Amino acid sequence: MNNMGHCNFELIPNWVFSIFPPLKYIMYTPSIYRRTFVVERNRFHQLRLQTWAIPNFREQYQLKWQKESINNMIEEAVLEAEEKELNRYGEVYVKKHPQLKVKLVDGSSLAVAVLLNSIPKGTTQVLLRGNLTKVAFAVAFSLCQKGIQVTVLREDEYEKLDKSLGTKSEGKLVISKSYSSCKVWLVGDDLTEEEQRKANKGTLFIHFSQFPLKNLRKDCFYHTTPAMQTPKALENVDSCENWLPRRVMSVWRIAGILHALEGWEEHECGYTISNIDKVWEACLKHGFQPLTVPTQSKS
Repeated sequence: MNNMGHCNFELIPNWVFSIFPPLKYIMYTPSIYRRTFVVERNRFHQLRLQTWAIPNFREQYQLKWQKESINNMIEEAVLEAEEKELNRYGEVYVKKHPQLKVKLVDGSSLAVAVLLNSIPKGTTQVLLRGNLTKVAFAVAFSLCQKGIQVTVLREDEYEKLDKSLGTKSEGKLVISKSYSSCKVWLVGDDLTEEEQRKANKGTLFIHFSQFPLKNLRKDCFYHTTPAMQTPKALENVDSCENWLPRRVMSVWRIAGILHALEGWEEHECGYTISNIDKVWEACLKHGFQPLTVPTQSKS
């Protein structure tokens, strides 16, 4: 069953599923629109875990130029409003629904812990580049507190971080015009290919984004997006998660599992970060292991 798995485009007309319903057990298409289905079921000790998906699709219409322009303006306004809401990292939903019976976990605390433990020991300076997210701010703060210099390349990035960290940066936040001053780069969305090419030979790229870089440099090292090796006790892990190796799971998924295992009652969302050391120690206690920092570049 589920022979062909999940298909993100309409390969077969929707009416075929109506005539031959068992086909839905062989192939999923965007036509279970706004209807959730279970992608994966896992078992971990006393927990029974499910990963759900909500497929979505857009139909194409032929519109006159005037109508298309208006629709584009409306769409941009809606997307801008949604982005502002999303940038509150789920806090808006908790406030709107204070009686939620589920806990909202965005995984930022574990992402920060994994990033901090991916930086090679002895590192004294890192370059931070990419769209500044909740995770990026928290990592920058933690590094400054540890006495590691955080270098940024753009005025707007420096101003945002400096305003957020203030005196908490311990004087370790600096701005530089040189791409070659650091051998460890913490990178997120918006890092350009041109910037990547300016890195020194042997530079280690560590992602704080959920999406990986295009690996352009054969003379540099690329870590995965924030993830950990799963324990053997985690059952039914039958497929790889996106671009990650087998039995490696993104920290955003692990965080939810960890929350349930520990019985933590608070939400992990909004602009706050939980106790990073507590989250990291609990993760190791349950058998999740950090990935090895790459020692050779990809050919």
